[in-house]
Amino acid sequence: MAEDKRMWGGRFESATSTHVAEFTASVDVDKRLALDDIRGSVAHATMLGAQGILTSDEVKRLVAGLEAIARDIREGRFEWRTELEDVHMNIEQALTERIGPLGGKLHTARSRNDQVVTDLRLWLRRAVRSQVRALRVLRLVLTEVAQRHLNVVMPGYTHLQVAQPVLFSHHMMAYYEMFTRDQARFLGSLSRVDVSPLGAGALAGTSFPIEPRTTGEMLAFASTASNSMDAVASRDFCLEVLSHCAIAMVHLSRLSEELILWSSHEFGFITLPDSHTTGSSIMPQKKNPDVCELVRGKTGSVCGHLMAQLMMMKGLPLAYNRDMQEDKEGLFAAHDTLLAALQLYASMLPAIEVHPARMRKAARGAFFNATDLADYLARRGMPFREAHHVTGRLVALCLSEGTALESLPLARMQEVCPLIEADINTYLRLDNAVDARKHYGGTAREQVERQIRQARQALQVDGGGFSER
Repeated sequence: MAEDKRMWGGRFESATSTHVAEFTASVDVDKRLALDDIRGSVAHATMLGAQGILTSDEVKRLVAGLEAIARDIREGRFEWRTELEDVHMNIEQALTERIGPLGGKLHTARSRNDQVVTDLRLWLRRAVRSQVRALRVLRLVLTEVAQRHLNVVMPGYTHLQVAQPVLFSHHMMAYYEMFTRDQARFLGSLSRVDVSPLGAGALAGTSFPIEPRTTGEMLAFASTASNSMDAVASRDFCLEVLSHCAIAMVHLSRLSEELILWSSHEFGFITLPDSHTTGSSIMPQKKNPDVCELVRGKTGSVCGHLMAQLMMMKGLPLAYNRDMQEDKEGLFAAHDTLLAALQLYASMLPAIEVHPARMRKAARGAFFNATDLADYLARRGMPFREAHHVTGRLVALCLSEGTALESLPLARMQEVCPLIEADINTYLRLDNAVDARKHYGGTAREQVERQIRQARQALQVDGGGFSER
């Protein structure tokens, strides 16, 4: 029988089915981890030398061969072979072809199980940091947009019905708060991502005298896994990051929905920049908010990737199972989608044209000041529930006469409620209704200015920078 060239094929007497080989191969996905794989292998080989498992000459030759392969990969000269299954075996086979049988010693005291999760953690550590930086940029953009349009009044909505007037800047700062929490979630996950699993082997460790903390330190991991089974069997660090991606995409999707509505003819609150919109193939007048719509649509895909990985993990016994090969594709896709969306919005939001007059006109409709009238009566001693009822009667009167509360003559108001006096007009004015909400967190100008100041101070402290490790 011809010698089996598969790195794991010693006990097999017949070849793997071509269809099986194609079905089980993951190199098209995990080759993205190639440079991380080489970095981990260099650290592993160096540790083997330090522990006397390999000679210093063997380590030098292994490292030189790995570095040469890394150069070929960076320059696009490396040939990926599906029959070698994955990124690890492609690199190890290339190493053996370059330096001979010594290449086979690289896998001493290591399994593909701890190797792949090391690669994934190295990649994910960088990915998380890139999301943190992108979120910080978007937060900064939102503060700039809020400052530029500080005094623009718009209708605030509940149930998509006009509720109370707010500042457009207050609305933008609401999204600032959401993305601030998103950034904090990603940052919080770093400590659970930044753990070295090298040394766990297939599941039980190894009989060789290795020092896992040494490789962890060489790869600049913050800590080293303390249980070999958990190290290779767990993907909760991926699930955590996927959940953060999904939540951040939901926030972007909500913003997308508002931008789509606001840019419609019926709303007319904003005009989206040409750079982030497209036209129609048949209707020449159209300007379609495609970026916003795609972000809204892709949110479903990102959430789906989280659900897929949760379902993949839910029934797996310890330790490693081949199901876990499916951990990367959705994670990569979710990361790429969120990062692209954050960058697109950071470039689009400053270019949006805001239409203050249209917003102000909309804010004046639908009895925006009804709550202010009820509050006015409550401040004069009327129980709020009664004030609410009286205001409802006045709204009904306005509807029957085709007028607004602020236009209803004082005498007509007093017929319904004698407590109302001439100063009511001050409370019913649009700008006064906005600035009356001057408590902490309110929409009054002084409070929004405070929000923006505090946000900028936070952004200065939170530089978002990381040393590359």
